[in-house]
Amino acid sequence: MDYVSRTAKARKVSVVIALLAILGLTVVGCGGSKTSSSASNSTTKKLELSGTIKIDGSGTVLPISEAMAEEFMKENPNIIITVGGSGTVAGFKKFTAGKTDISDASRLIQATEMADAEKNGIEYMEIPVGKDGVSIIVSKSNTWAKSITTEELKRIWEPGSTINNWKQIRADWPDQKLVLYGPSSAHGTFDYFTETINGKEKAIRTDYNVCEDYNVVGQGVEGNKGALGFLGYAYYKQNESELGLLAVDGGTGPVKPSEQTINDGTYKPLSRPLLIYLNKKALDRPEVKAFVEFYLTNSELVSKAGYFPLNKKDYDKSLKEIK
Repeated sequence: MDYVSRTAKARKVSVVIALLAILGLTVVGCGGSKTSSSASNSTTKKLELSGTIKIDGSGTVLPISEAMAEEFMKENPNIIITVGGSGTVAGFKKFTAGKTDISDASRLIQATEMADAEKNGIEYMEIPVGKDGVSIIVSKSNTWAKSITTEELKRIWEPGSTINNWKQIRADWPDQKLVLYGPSSAHGTFDYFTETINGKEKAIRTDYNVCEDYNVVGQGVEGNKGALGFLGYAYYKQNESELGLLAVDGGTGPVKPSEQTINDGTYKPLSRPLLIYLNKKALDRPEVKAFVEFYLTNSELVSKAGYFPLNKKDYDKSLKEIK
């Protein structure tokens, strides 16, 4: 779903400067004669930015870019910013073809996408803007599972897995049918989860409920006692009263995702960076440069979108690269 700004009516600014009284001469006008020894007192008003900026990509990063665009356009009503959430994969396809200025991503750019960018002459900057964690969710009616190991997740989700009952995961868990929900391969969350848990991007069993929308993942899990799913922490947080959350044991004991554990990296291995990719050529346009600088100096909007900002020094580093 695209976010399209309201179009502001362009304001025309006229600046007229009259130079009078050169060398003390008298200038005669229609109203009679006036003598001046200085320029007129008219002031020059700074011209406002205008133009259009196109953003697309990760549905996870979408709320951040939407918030940034909305606030930036309030300050710059002659700029139109469109923000799409077609997914990390589709976003990179548009970006590497030169169709967008900025691509939102919930994973790093892949080698094939780098090659597409190079083929099309697209030079880019990779800019981290926040952090998130992939959450393992269950139904509130699930009373037996409190945590799960990364090895158990692999046995459940790896290609060819035939696990379809909770008792197959742990012997002391009940004889309850296991129903799986997760995002489609269009999402960076899918790529990150499959690579981190199964060891290879897009490697996953094919008989789970594939959802194009994160909200559908949550709704499916919420309504099924035996369900298990994965999605971004921010989406869980928005619906935590309806969903259960499992701690994940990556080898050092079970840890639940939270602001603290995602920021300090103890929620591993499912903490991840959130990024934007910027077409370097777009920086030649003042409106794009101003927007990216705004993006990197308003980290409170990352928090309002439900994610976790980086340290100021990380944003400052990106700002120096842009300048």
